[in-house]
Amino acid sequence: MSQPASHQSSKRALTEIETSAYIGMSRSFLRQSRMEGNRETRTPSPPFIKIGRSVRYLVEDLDAWLNRFHRLEHLGQNHD
Repeated sequence: MSQPASHQSSKRALTEIETSAYIGMSRSFLRQSRMEGNRETRTPSPPFIKIGRSVRYLVEDLDAWLNRFHRLEHLGQNHD
């Protein structure tokens, strides 16, 4: 049974599935970026924590990670 949206938004640590929905990226992106680390030609990995064997993503880390990206008004805009 899934949690109501109001309960999910108060969670501090998200699962991979919840993180995927939160940042709008695939679960395979999260897995691959965790395994390969940050590579110069790829989107950097969001920070994560391990609790035992479980991987969790902290909401405040995800928000900071998302805020690092440049906001564009159109695709022709230079993002450097």
